[in-house]
Amino acid sequence: MNKDPWKGHDVNATLLAQTAYRAQARTIRTTRGLEYDTMARVTHGLKSAIKDKTAGSTRQLATALHDNRRLWTILAADAADRDNPLPAELRARIVYLAEFTHQHSSKVLRDGADITPLIDINIAVMRGLSGTGHQS
Repeated sequence: MNKDPWKGHDVNATLLAQTAYRAQARTIRTTRGLEYDTMARVTHGLKSAIKDKTAGSTRQLATALHDNRRLWTILAADAADRDNPLPAELRARIVYLAEFTHQHSSKVLRDGADITPLIDINIAVMRGLSGTGHQS
């Protein structure tokens, strides 16, 4: 007796294929794509922090700035690695931008400086990572 194991189950082949594809796509993401996604998430946090004018917005701003600083610390450490394949000039610029980000973040928290330069830097890096060369 040949019994169909799917009989009586509502199985959508398209949904199964999409699920399998999504899982596979996640495992083959490039480093550049992961860097872009991380930068986009952090930048979104910065943008959200300046839009929020509620009582908890100072905490949200501090968290967003901390996340951005952490990201730039990682980028600078990677750029400073002698085995990093990027050109020396680009690596030096990344380290400089990380230092600027740290200093400007302190000014934002301490003096209420404008957060926009941090967002602009991240967007410029995202354009470079995506290879578009223009803001999306």
